[in-house]
Amino acid sequence: MKVIVIGCGRVGADLAYRLYKRGHDVAIIDVDENSFNGLSPDFQGRFYEGDGMAQDVLHRAGIENCDTVCIVTNSDSVNLVIGHAVRTMYHVPNVITRNYDAHNRSLFEAFNLQCISASSWAAQRLEELVYHTEIRTVFSAGNGEVEIYEVTVPPAWNDQTIETLVGCPDCVIVSLARSGTAFLPNLHTVLKTGDVIYISATLDGVEGLRVRITKRPEEV
Repeated sequence: MKVIVIGCGRVGADLAYRLYKRGHDVAIIDVDENSFNGLSPDFQGRFYEGDGMAQDVLHRAGIENCDTVCIVTNSDSVNLVIGHAVRTMYHVPNVITRNYDAHNRSLFEAFNLQCISASSWAAQRLEELVYHTEIRTVFSAGNGEVEIYEVTVPPAWNDQTIETLVGCPDCVIVSLARSGTAFLPNLHTVLKTGDVIYISATLDGVEGLRVRITKRPEEV
């Protein structure tokens, strides 16, 4: 896969190196040549000093044959402009942008750009850690609005149905693992102590589940 990373700060340098180590053809662009000093010494991708919005720089980096462009500067306006340009002018199949200031996230959504908001994601993770830890996050979608959680059924909920335990419109059952074997349950599946349920839920949904699982069935 041919990837261009625009922005060689801490995020861009780490991303470029990770992609290079996985065998991809990586080019990285930054306006400051000193920023390339942040790349790992064994990075052997291509790097270009210049403005990521300049056509000649993008051409030298191989934009015409690029599969993915990641724009990860610390300027939301730059990321928006470049992201929109490479998608509409160069028709790059996969464009990923960094949202630096969470207050500007709606702009990325207005341009229908795929974006990662590190501050929103980190705040979501930290908020979860404030609460109880009986339920473990195993996968995060988007910026953490929906996640998949691993829930181990406690003894108090033995022989109860999934519907009784979950009982939440913001929770969707993904799978259930029992004695090392996973299957797709339904709401009427009877739970056994030690079962591991995988549930997709919003933060509100999982908080409701946390409250329920700490009680006995007759208390909910």
